[in-house]
Amino acid sequence: MKRRLPETPDLPPAMRRRRNLSEEERKLWESVARQVKPLRASPRLPQTHAPVEGTAAGAPLVSMRPLSPVKISPPPKPQVPTLPPLAPIGRRERAQLSRGKKEIDARIDLHGMTQTRAHRALLGFLQHAHREGFAFVLVITGKGKVGGADSERGVLRRQVPQWLALPEFRALVVGFEEAHIGHGGEGALYVRVRRVRY
Repeated sequence: MKRRLPETPDLPPAMRRRRNLSEEERKLWESVARQVKPLRASPRLPQTHAPVEGTAAGAPLVSMRPLSPVKISPPPKPQVPTLPPLAPIGRRERAQLSRGKKEIDARIDLHGMTQTRAHRALLGFLQHAHREGFAFVLVITGKGKVGGADSERGVLRRQVPQWLALPEFRALVVGFEEAHIGHGGEGALYVRVRRVRY
């Protein structure tokens, strides 16, 4: 019975023994090598300088010149279009509105509404007036009673002028004035609507 030798694992290429090429193999290799052309010229590697005395071989050289600090500027702030301040309605125009010589294009009655509902209704009303190109509108807040136990009843009368000064309203409104007694007096406002610019 033949004895089987244990299988030896393949050796890495460096440990394999090299054999000499035969004359025929050598000629074949030389003919193939002559026909091979490089794909492109290989880029030159940067020249390495001998290390300076006192530095370890291969250690990076340190520049002795101090580096100036880098100034990092903050990112630019987004530009918000600035709106002109609210302008009062002129005395002549107010007189024309009160006498009916200048037309009031639309009106909204807010009294009896909650603040949230009134705010939403007023903004929507003024956006519509702005789109339609209206010049003057009447905003009725109701007189309410300021002070005392019923102070909450005059809340819209106090709040609406403050709302009209806010950016979302100033884009729609040029100015406002208390209305004439015939249009509600202190419980209403004439509002001049900003024109659409094309």
